[in-house]
Amino acid sequence: MPKRQEDDAIELQAPPSKSALKRQMLALQAVGESLLALNDNQLSKIPIDDERLLSAIRECRQIRSNSARKRHLQLIGKIMRNIDSGPIEQALAALHNAQQERSAAFHELEQLRENILAAGSKGAELAMARFPKADRQQLRQAILQHHREAQNNKPLSASRKLFRYLKELQQTEVGPD
Repeated sequence: MPKRQEDDAIELQAPPSKSALKRQMLALQAVGESLLALNDNQLSKIPIDDERLLSAIRECRQIRSNSARKRHLQLIGKIMRNIDSGPIEQALAALHNAQQERSAAFHELEQLRENILAAGSKGAELAMARFPKADRQQLRQAILQHHREAQNNKPLSASRKLFRYLKELQQTEVGPD
């Protein structure tokens, strides 16, 4: 029996396999590639303390050759092995979640606009239920103008105007970002 416990202790101390190391390296390269996709404003929000990593990211943005870019991504992955990538990954996830929330809010507004326009004259009530501070008269005018434009086969500018108004209402409800 004691021999089995010694084997377990040896297994726990064994270094990670070559495949596990490669998976970790590829994961760090993927994080590096995600960093490359960010603009300068977004990149400034990521907690990167290593100046070598920042300069490698800036250099890689300039590279257009696929093979050179691939080698530079490997360099970024190598640099990231020496730093704690946890905070970077958390900040990337937070940026991604914020983008998803903005996209969902945008699609929700589009759907609300379509529902309002489909309801016709009662569409203003749908908007008032969602945004109690909305101007009923402005909503009705936009809906009527949309229907006139649709009947006369004109460009539907009222639909865009209604969307902009709904977006204003949503931003005032949520507050400035």
